Amino acid sequence: MDKNMKLHYMKRVDDKCAELPWYVTEYIDSRKRKLSHTTLLNYCHDYLIFFDWLVAEKLAADHRQDIELTVLESLTVREVENFLSFLEYQLGNNKYTINRKLSALKSLFDYLQNKAETSDLKPYIQRNVMAKIDFNSIKESQETVANRIEGKILREDDFEKFRQFVAHDFGELNKTNKRMVRFHEFNRERDTAIVSLILGSGLRLSEVAGINIEDLDMNKGQVRVLRKGNKEQYVYFSQQALLDLESYLKIREARYVPEKSENYLFIAAPIGRKGKSRRLTPRSIEKLIEKYAAAFGKPALTVHSLRHSFATRYHLENNDVPRLKNQLGHSSIQTTMIYTHLTDEEMRNAVNNMDK
Repeated sequence: MDKNMKLHYMKRVDDKCAELPWYVTEYIDSRKRKLSHTTLLNYCHDYLIFFDWLVAEKLAADHRQDIELTVLESLTVREVENFLSFLEYQLGNNKYTINRKLSALKSLFDYLQNKAETSDLKPYIQRNVMAKIDFNSIKESQETVANRIEGKILREDDFEKFRQFVAHDFGELNKTNKRMVRFHEFNRERDTAIVSLILGSGLRLSEVAGINIEDLDMNKGQVRVLRKGNKEQYVYFSQQALLDLESYLKIREARYVPEKSENYLFIAAPIGRKGKSRRLTPRSIEKLIEKYAAAFGKPALTVHSLRHSFATRYHLENNDVPRLKNQLGHSSIQTTMIYTHLTDEEMRNAVNNMDK
């Protein structure tokens, strides 16, 4: 991800911090070297929800920025449990999301109790109620996770069918809608390259959106990306992705007319007669995948499920979990192991076919 994009996200983080108590800003600042900008932004959103809830429940000052440390120190276990119930029943958060928000709060409270110090070297808070709160118990085997993913991925011939649909058939399907046909004709090389790259590499949404021209090594079929934890890595992509990227790069400058300084790979179509080019945002990429997936007849397809599709196919054809772990950027091989269960049935069929 380029410097301007990072600065954009960090400005958003700083803007959110300005709406929160001073000690939250201090905590966020202490984590900027170790956490990604997207994680920090998520933390800020989680804290805004929590402090707004404190105000609404009249447990604190009338304005979230004015909530004092003594309020956090005096919170009871029951009050925190009420907040978690609010997340589940009022906001509709699932157990995974609640655990993530709770993790953000635990991290903040741990900082206030064990790391931050006053001028006389005392902790900001003596009592940490979040240390007494347990995460939601989510007991899912790798098989359960695999089964949940199963219906949301592409298989075998579907890879090329979906790619062809994005490249050609979507326009034919909507030929009576001239505006939609024009928009598809304008962006089809770009959109095909995006789909092909994800299906041919397993990159995450943020990684795809953050690619710059200089990150591509077309000779080696690699792209440099910034993975979780701000780790830089070169990731291989498929030959089909290479061909589709080449097709897109041939028309990129003439069609999207980027400024010389605008070196991002995937560009949004300019809006209006004087519209300027800009980087295609993660949300825009999500929306275009959702659009094609719905028209293709698989509305459950997302960017993340295309990543799962790549991983499943890779494991089926190569059966090399350590290499797949590295390709996907997983920190734990246990995360990668779900794909061994996704392909068990296909592996069994392949072995049985040897006897025919």
